[in-house]
Amino acid sequence: MSTDSLERIARNKNVARAAARQLSMEQLHKLSEVIGEVIEQKQQEDHQRQQDEADKQKKLAEIREAMNSAGLSMDDLVGEQPRKRRGRPPKNANKA
Repeated sequence: MSTDSLERIARNKNVARAAARQLSMEQLHKLSEVIGEVIEQKQQEDHQRQQDEADKQKKLAEIREAMNSAGLSMDDLVGEQPRKRRGRPPKNANKA
């Protein structure tokens, strides 16, 4: 079963019913268990991702506070960017 057909089944209740008619009750129960496990795993992953993002934001806030208390800014950390040369490239630049 392709991802497109799974998306179609998930979006439309009638399509899901039609697909379910092709399965036995045992297969439907097994499918229900598998989907339940997948949902639980996805929720755990989402929770972990949110926790990681919160930790990252906390660390950023700590770094910003430390920079402010030290009197530093982003410009102090990042050196001056080299200037890009303007003008035409050399004539032989495209020859390999």
